[in-house]
Amino acid sequence: MTIAYPNAPELSADDYIVVGLATCFIKGDGEVHQVKVIEPIPSAALEAIVQGITTSYECACGTTLGAVLQGETAQLPPDFPPETQFCDEFAFRAIAAARTYKTRPIATTHIPLGTTKTDLNFSTDRKRVLNSERIIKTEDNVKQHAYTHQNL
Repeated sequence: MTIAYPNAPELSADDYIVVGLATCFIKGDGEVHQVKVIEPIPSAALEAIVQGITTSYECACGTTLGAVLQGETAQLPPDFPPETQFCDEFAFRAIAAARTYKTRPIATTHIPLGTTKTDLNFSTDRKRVLNSERIIKTEDNVKQHAYTHQNL
């Protein structure tokens, strides 16, 4: 018996997973560029998305782990545009997402295997910038009273 995923022996290529096509943005050269990114969607996030929260996902596809991940090699589903990029740590995140559907199998009913859900509440009003940096300055610190750390 061969193990399809050495880091996840409890998973097989037939295990259910949902992958989404997200519209994200990358800052570069003073401009913001739009990119399409494929990401695994864990069961808890999927349940929130199908409830109607605003999301950066244009569509979500119910598929198998083997269809999107062969060993450590990511595979693009045929319905996705060819210019789609894989998210960072796709293999690790796909295995983690597949585990969430194993522990919560009821979530697999939201998007049946082999189907794609496109009626999501898609919006890019709040842009998902992938390479943004948080710069923390001294002025951001909260001012405290002089006696905050003293025993009175």
